[in-house]
Amino acid sequence: MSTQKTTIHKPLLLSSLVISVTLAGCASAPTTVEPEQNDPWVGWNRGTQSFNDNLDKAIIKPMAKGYLWITPDFVDEGVTNFFSNINDIGVTINDVLQFKMAQSGMDAGRFLINTTAGVAGFIDVATMIDLPKHKEDFGQTLGFWGVPSGNYLVLPLFGPSSPRDTIGLVGDALFNPLTYVSIFGGAAATAATAGSKVLDVTDKRANLMTTEKILDEGAVDRYDFIKNSYEQNRDYLIHDGNPPEDPDLFDENFEPGTSDGTTDGKGSSNTAPANNSAKGSNKSNGSKSPATDKKPGHYLDLSEPK
Repeated sequence: MSTQKTTIHKPLLLSSLVISVTLAGCASAPTTVEPEQNDPWVGWNRGTQSFNDNLDKAIIKPMAKGYLWITPDFVDEGVTNFFSNINDIGVTINDVLQFKMAQSGMDAGRFLINTTAGVAGFIDVATMIDLPKHKEDFGQTLGFWGVPSGNYLVLPLFGPSSPRDTIGLVGDALFNPLTYVSIFGGAAATAATAGSKVLDVTDKRANLMTTEKILDEGAVDRYDFIKNSYEQNRDYLIHDGNPPEDPDLFDENFEPGTSDGTTDGKGSSNTAPANNSAKGSNKSNGSKSPATDKKPGHYLDLSEPK
């Protein structure tokens, strides 16, 4: 990996094994923040993650492997599309709650097209006509309205989360029509809904096989790797791919009042401020990069790949 001579101010999110190995190695370096301050629930989190890993190895992963073995590719893709289509209902509602009206129209159109022309969603016709799939959930909506994330939290069965995203899970369940089928549909409907949920979980776990290999081979500390990836990915989604910069975390040479994170030893920037009429001023007009420069090019998404 070649050394970059330019100073990096924006967070880089993980998307490949090479980047994963590099960042995992960096994560093992000592930091000035005490673990209990950065992750006060680390004891509970590690214990819960261990429980989830053991459950996955004993039950969920074998089911996913069996599912992949007996299921033809086109059926596997159809099942994924079916549950993705149901998810578009909640996505559309969260679009509206975040005032993304144009996007809400696109997602509502996706649902209508896939439900009709796509045979109840088993065929993703919307993608074929260039209607992209968006990812919006109630946790993102709470973040849009300024609700803080809170500390990192690992939930039994559900995995990485936070207090805000835990509340978001409840909201997403209320936006899912299968929830009401299960509650009001009687014993047969409840059993069918439970079966569909097991199928959904199995299908998602099967689609995570590739990501699991990256995680197992690239992580020095599995817990820290998952925690950092989850928090970066959620921040990326909440800010629609344009998260705010935090130069102190990603640039060791950054100092306030400079545009490139370097100083000449006298507290002034190496580059002269543009159009600065006040003599002796140490402020730089170029300290903030354009919004397009903030957009990370890479990230590791722990959800199922498309």
